[in-house]
Amino acid sequence: MQDFGRRSFLAGAAALGLANAARAASPMGTAKGPVQASWPSLVDNYRYPDWFRDAKLGMWSHWGPQSVPAQGDWYGRFMYMQGHPMYEHHLKTYGHPSVAGMKDIQNLWTADKWDPDALMARYQKAGAKYFMALACHHDNLDCYDSRYHAWNSLRVGPKKDIVGIWEKAARKAGLKFGVSNHAAHAWHWYQPAYGYDPVGPQKGVRYDAFRLRKEDGKGQWWEGLDPRELYTGGHAVLPDGIDTIEAMDKWHDVHNGQWIETGPKDDPAYVTRWLLRQTDLVAKYKPDMVYMDDHELPFGPVGLEAAADYYNRSIEWHGKIDVVMTGKQLKPYARFGIVQDVERGYTDHIWDEPWQTDTCIGDWFYNIARLTDKSYKSAEQVIQRLADVVSKNGNLMLSIPQPGDGAIDSEAEKILDAMAGWMVHGGEAIFGSRPWKRYGEGPTQAIVGMQNEEKAKPFTAQDIRFTTNKGALYALFLGKPAGSTTIRSLARGHGTGTIERVTLLGGGQLAFRQDGAGLHFTMPHGIDFVPAVRIDGRGLV
Repeated sequence: MQDFGRRSFLAGAAALGLANAARAASPMGTAKGPVQASWPSLVDNYRYPDWFRDAKLGMWSHWGPQSVPAQGDWYGRFMYMQGHPMYEHHLKTYGHPSVAGMKDIQNLWTADKWDPDALMARYQKAGAKYFMALACHHDNLDCYDSRYHAWNSLRVGPKKDIVGIWEKAARKAGLKFGVSNHAAHAWHWYQPAYGYDPVGPQKGVRYDAFRLRKEDGKGQWWEGLDPRELYTGGHAVLPDGIDTIEAMDKWHDVHNGQWIETGPKDDPAYVTRWLLRQTDLVAKYKPDMVYMDDHELPFGPVGLEAAADYYNRSIEWHGKIDVVMTGKQLKPYARFGIVQDVERGYTDHIWDEPWQTDTCIGDWFYNIARLTDKSYKSAEQVIQRLADVVSKNGNLMLSIPQPGDGAIDSEAEKILDAMAGWMVHGGEAIFGSRPWKRYGEGPTQAIVGMQNEEKAKPFTAQDIRFTTNKGALYALFLGKPAGSTTIRSLARGHGTGTIERVTLLGGGQLAFRQDGAGLHFTMPHGIDFVPAVRIDGRGLV
């Protein structure tokens, strides 16, 4: 691996060929400039923006039509799989999916209680320095003024430019703005919509994606729209004759249930349209961040074309690459070319380069059960996670689920308000900080990888995370220590320098002593969650 400090911040970083920034659009809509559509070119040209390194916390509105049923994630797929709870909910609430399909759920998305400015103010108070809007999920509805895709939120559902309205609210609040694109997976994710019930009174009746054509919309709310464009086409249509739910589920698992980064072999134009939609999205809203829901980038060279387009546009907008594009599971050749995102996961060491994890206080799409059974992540758990991630050179992007009407629920409001309360004093240990020489200490070990939060053990009062900021060292206690407290990493004689002052953020100076076993002081009782201590002295950082 290349040395981050040498590779990312050399004095010659400005030599990106900025003279080439003046460019014309290619026939595919991609920007011309010094960055080419290859991993070596991305790596050679990319620099991690200071704003991203300083920001530490972002908020994500992972919000779209799949929030309408309030049943959680992947409703647009599972509603077409008989035997799944979402299928049963759909049948009882909306009707059989041969008639009432995902297209109809999309049109029920109202956003009628959505107040983007009020939400942005709440997110900002809770500490957010950047905000991300979902631009298109696997359900293939573009939540913006899409030039190349007729199924978009100006024609369907709320009849509003959701991304555009979010963008204005974020920038007015002084936040950086991002968009997330998940559409590369729609073509395989949606294939159950071409299926049928294997059992029951409507056995064998094909669902709406299989049956409907543009001409069938005459006199309907979707007149003029082609369902085949929404549902992407039948790339893996189920054969007739499957007569058990178990056999149907197995067929789906094998033929469309895998995470695929290539395009449909029978429809190369799908990939072309994806690129047009992506470049249109970037050109229209000039996002500071683009989140790709992909392992590395989608569609091989086409994903690289999208990344090069984005970086070249940034040079045009800012005079340099000052944006972030994320991908997951980066291999060595891709490292340093984009920012790695670790979805709902952990790391066990300080990374050389900035990275991001994204998580949600509940399900990605709104699930009413999370409210009724009070199973959201608490504000304490969010701040614990933030401290852990920041100590390892990462950022946390947090999603707050929104119902279809757009107004977050009372429990989510309480979590955000508690976060805002913590930020009043604790924020100085987070924002603009950098890692110390070690990320922390304590007994709780991270389980490394993606999507493994449920395996994580609770943090204890002995779990401490370190950050540095403006010459000071900070220790954040992930549990709630009370009484006699020791930081072993600050034992005398271990190259820790001379400690002159210890201050509990929001609580005043603490008497302390330092010996060969550590730094000792007494933590007051009744303190807030994740207390942070500032440690000043000579030779600490």
